[in-house]
Amino acid sequence: MARRPLPTVPLLCLLGIALLAALTAAVSRGSTPIPPQEVWAVVWRRTTGEPPRPGTEDLIVWQLRLPRALLAALVGAGLGLVGTAAQALVRNPLADPYFLGVSQGASLGAVAALVLGLGAGGGLGLGLSGAAFAGALATFLLVWAIARRGGGFAPLRLVLAGVAVGQFLSGFTSYLVLRSGDEQQTHGVLFWLMGSLGGATWPLLAAPALAVPAVWLLLQARARRLNALLMGDESAAGLGIDVVRLRRELFTATSLLTGVLVAVSGAIGFVALMVPHVCRLVVGGDHRRLLPVAAVFGALLLVVVDLVCRTAMDTRELPVGVVTSLLGAPTLLYLLDRRQGSAR
Repeated sequence: MARRPLPTVPLLCLLGIALLAALTAAVSRGSTPIPPQEVWAVVWRRTTGEPPRPGTEDLIVWQLRLPRALLAALVGAGLGLVGTAAQALVRNPLADPYFLGVSQGASLGAVAALVLGLGAGGGLGLGLSGAAFAGALATFLLVWAIARRGGGFAPLRLVLAGVAVGQFLSGFTSYLVLRSGDEQQTHGVLFWLMGSLGGATWPLLAAPALAVPAVWLLLQARARRLNALLMGDESAAGLGIDVVRLRRELFTATSLLTGVLVAVSGAIGFVALMVPHVCRLVVGGDHRRLLPVAAVFGALLLVVVDLVCRTAMDTRELPVGVVTSLLGAPTLLYLLDRRQGSAR
């Protein structure tokens, strides 16, 4: 017997409340604990234009922890959207930006900008975002060309091409990291490649704050067409959908978003793969409901994970990608076992 999906609006309200609580905890917890009421007092003073109070609490909340928590929410929401779209576009539950090679392309562009000095301004700035997007888009075009070779479109061929190209680019990225003569820079790049939100600043939030809502609206407007794609290309074309054009524009949009996310947070694995699966168990496969739930749940998940990464060890910070992999692999194995059990 099929499980009835939960109502979307109440679920989104619950997830929104949980996200707000997680953001408060993320800003409140740390080496210097700050009471939640003081966190909101600082936010209120800053947003209403009141002069900040003297002391370190205002600086810690507004300049350090709040931008990081908001960046985690934006990146998590973006990864949830990208994973949901990728799995629908290629009709493969294993598809995500990593299996399609797009994340590796974005990582290569960003590392090239860091190691070779191609990014203007250095650090995680606009130059790095542009380099990551260029790498993601170039990889997308290459994988798309391989998948379309000989005419037609085969989702399995696209995934296999993405895995092959991604592995090649990962090897080249490792070569660039080893080529760097600066040991401190090499250590920083390696840590960033495993996923890090430690460089969060208010200016850094601009690119994901624009890209995530824009791609969300784009995908939401095409939710019915994404549903049609799940029935197959011929069925979707029979409904009047230009399948090739739809895939082209949505792959371009998700490549853009992937490039922005990798530029500001590094390569964070398993979130884009895991979040859509979990959300489908709750709300079903209709993308009109699935997309907003995946975005909010992805934001909640990454805020909690980043809080764990900051506070789990006293002397150092864990890379975000390490924790998401430790969480994601067992979760996916459980979901796979559950699906196989229900299919018997």
